[in-house]
Amino acid sequence: MSVPLEFTGTGGQRIVDLSMPVHADMMTFPRVPPPMLLVNETHEEFAERIGTKAYGLDMGTAHYVVIQDDHVGTHCDARKHIVPDAGGPETIPLDYCFADGVLLDFTALEPGHGITAAEIQAELDRIGYEVKPRDIVLIHTGAGAYNGEERYKTDHPGMTAEAVRWLIARGVRMMGIDAITFDPPVWAMFERKQFWEAHRVMWDEEYWHLENLQNLDQLPPHGFKLSVFPVKWMGTTAAPVRAVAILDD
Repeated sequence: MSVPLEFTGTGGQRIVDLSMPVHADMMTFPRVPPPMLLVNETHEEFAERIGTKAYGLDMGTAHYVVIQDDHVGTHCDARKHIVPDAGGPETIPLDYCFADGVLLDFTALEPGHGITAAEIQAELDRIGYEVKPRDIVLIHTGAGAYNGEERYKTDHPGMTAEAVRWLIARGVRMMGIDAITFDPPVWAMFERKQFWEAHRVMWDEEYWHLENLQNLDQLPPHGFKLSVFPVKWMGTTAAPVRAVAILDD
């Protein structure tokens, strides 16, 4: 079954789905297991157990059990992912999860490249936009177009600590990327001996980022809203997000 990427809402609005489908064969970060979707009870089994079958209703309600790592698919990292005693997804302020969106295009960069503050500034200058507090900034690498292939784990640029801090200094606290990690891929981190720089900004800053976005090529540079509310999981290090962009056509 095909999944539509866009939906036409009321009032001339267009909604673009930015979230990865979740299924047992999806691509995940190295050593992170894919999700398991297990049938707990079929329609027929429920009807038998609850007793309605005896009254002629032999189809009840089905139930599934979903088992997944908290960093599978489109998700928002909480600071607890890096800082052991920090808050989980339930502590992420909701007013940072629905805001104006900004799309920065870095699809021309080489895999493994670390995006600098100067490159962020140059891209903002190119699109004629000045970020403001509470904007949600999306980093478009192009990797979301091949998130079902092995190269999704290795072929993308990522953010540096200085680029993250540059955005935070301008009031941006929520960011996102269409790649498997917000940092450059693991091989690039080892090559430069710079490990999880963007993530480790969470040690001393209140900031959050989204990973595994897709369909960013469907968005303009700015002039749209983003809804990126995480599931209210308590005490985990991340939570799934159904990320959508809302555009006025």
